[in-house]
Amino acid sequence: MTLSIQTSDFDIGAEIGQLRGLCPGAGALVSFVGTVRDMSGETAITHLWIEHYPGMTEKSLAAILEEARLRWPLLGVRVIHRVGALAPGDAIVLVIVASTHRGPAFEACEFIMDYLKTQAMFWKKERFPEKEVWVDARASDEEAAQRWREKFPPA
Repeated sequence: MTLSIQTSDFDIGAEIGQLRGLCPGAGALVSFVGTVRDMSGETAITHLWIEHYPGMTEKSLAAILEEARLRWPLLGVRVIHRVGALAPGDAIVLVIVASTHRGPAFEACEFIMDYLKTQAMFWKKERFPEKEVWVDARASDEEAAQRWREKFPPA
């Protein structure tokens, strides 16, 4: 299980190929790519700025990956999250999960994204032609994460 926080773009195909090569027993590779939207409501976004807290962000991501590893039979996971200035259409995040079967791979990928949206130490600012606005947490993201807490209550 590996994670990277970086300013540079990533090659989705190369990342999937690398994890596939490291997990020859995988019957399923599931991936998710999040991208910068071009609109927020009815206003065009010029850039999205993502900040993080070095050290704490990696720690929070590692904890999410460890939770996924304990819940599903995973062969490998790769998470990349970008920070800095991103333009509409740029890739923000990549999650790839390898497992012997598709069910655990899909569930683990969705779990990682849901928890990443609510537990990881990232802050986003949308830049518009005439202003900048910090992005508030969305209730729908918390509801998605709550679903997993109900499915896997704390011990």
